[in-house]
Amino acid sequence: MITAANVSLAYGKRVIFQDVNIKFTPGNCYGLIGANGAGKSTFLKILAGQREADRGEIIKGPKERLAMLNQDQFAFDEHTVFDTVIMGHMKLYTVMAEREALYAKADFSEEDGVRSGELETIFGELGGYEAEAEAAVLLSGLGISEELRQKRMKELDGNDKVRVLLAQALFGNPDILLLDEPTNQLDIRTITWLEEFLSRFQNTVIIVSHDRHFLNQVCTHMADIDYGKITAYVGNYDFWQQASQLHFRQKESEAKKANAKADELKAFIQRFSSNASKAKQATSRKKLLEKLTIEDMPVSSRKYPYIIFNPERPCGDVILEIEGLSKSIDGVSLFENLTLTVNKGDKIAFVGTNSLAKTTLFQILAGEIEPDKGSFRWGVTISSAYFPKENTSYFSNEALDLIGWLRQFASPKEHESFLRGFLGKMLFSGEEALKKTSVLSGGERVRCMLAKMMLSGANALILDEPTNHLDLESITALNNGLNAFSEVVLFASHDHQLVSTVANRIVEITPDGIIDVMMGFDDYLARGERDMVGLEENQAA
Repeated sequence: MITAANVSLAYGKRVIFQDVNIKFTPGNCYGLIGANGAGKSTFLKILAGQREADRGEIIKGPKERLAMLNQDQFAFDEHTVFDTVIMGHMKLYTVMAEREALYAKADFSEEDGVRSGELETIFGELGGYEAEAEAAVLLSGLGISEELRQKRMKELDGNDKVRVLLAQALFGNPDILLLDEPTNQLDIRTITWLEEFLSRFQNTVIIVSHDRHFLNQVCTHMADIDYGKITAYVGNYDFWQQASQLHFRQKESEAKKANAKADELKAFIQRFSSNASKAKQATSRKKLLEKLTIEDMPVSSRKYPYIIFNPERPCGDVILEIEGLSKSIDGVSLFENLTLTVNKGDKIAFVGTNSLAKTTLFQILAGEIEPDKGSFRWGVTISSAYFPKENTSYFSNEALDLIGWLRQFASPKEHESFLRGFLGKMLFSGEEALKKTSVLSGGERVRCMLAKMMLSGANALILDEPTNHLDLESITALNNGLNAFSEVVLFASHDHQLVSTVANRIVEITPDGIIDVMMGFDDYLARGERDMVGLEENQAA
């Protein structure tokens, strides 16, 4: 269990949260949610003791071990993968290192023998004899192959490093587990493994995540940072949405009734205060007005962009034909002889463990790079808009303000008010539209790219991981926008809910080719599980 007591934090005059009192108890998994900049990651650091609050204290049991997902991919570069995982339980790692050094000594003294006995006792109490097997299970579940486990961390790519650091946080059954965006850079099947792991976890878990499906699968409670405080709700993310909206509507209704009553009393007092026969009634109503409490509706930090893609024309009969497409990078084949026909109304989710293969395919279709072999053809009625996973090149001119940036992609005849309209939908209204591109956050850049796509009027959208850097509100708005879009969408995303609610066709890129099915994502996953069970049964037979 871990408790925050009267915790407050502010940046200058901006209050992040004030007098927070919240208790996180064992057996529960808490989703910590709030708008970008609300202080979610900062609050996790305060709980972990990595950052001081302005006021208040964090209380946990003296023997309770806390583990937090490390965000620094380079912190363990000189250590092996296996050692990095064990270092999630630093006391065990220290004992293990001393134990190995002791047994490696050429001259083993009587004093060394006594110490080795002490170490063996501590080692056993800390679960040392099961450590190697536990680390192997975690690494396997997170997709780290056996041949990588004795390599140094610096030899791994960024995706694998993230997985090892997640294994480190999960290792050793910590009493309190803090996870900040644990699903980043994980594929869907690894996320499913993590969901199952956390559903079995018996201690206290606090998670920051922008993955709505993940929060729904693992969370028993939600802790919402808004209005300068943290409010706990029982239930998962969907339940929180319903409960918080109901609470807001109730408060709004109460405020309207109070204001209406106040207006009624004021009108009576104004009308009859100078009337002798009504003077007593006017005085009585003045007292009622003084007792009436009218609370100002608090201002939420949450803001929802308005994302709508309006195609200038519907798609014709020919959308996209891909024939025998092949591409290798640095001698590694990403896909070979990829053949695919896109039809009217298709909303295709491209899935698979190799994210580079999906990104490369989209870059070819967007005309950014050339294939090694094969060809593709867009129909004559098709205009496409591309959302890249990496958008740095689109913001190379840092001197531009947002209006000037968006003007690059608009017709010269369009007025500033027209461009401001698109930026306003993306929450850049008033002076915000004059921000320089050099100061934009990752989430703000993504919203600019979405404004660019909305401006295009395209009838075929290509999106590569569009939810990266977005808060839950923006992800919800994007989800709604893609659902409402009437034409063709080709996209890749690790957001389970986005894929399952938008896609009507799944294309999985595998080392042996593509699997192309006309079905929703959840049906596709269920089919894969049935196939796996069948394979295991055949092998057993």
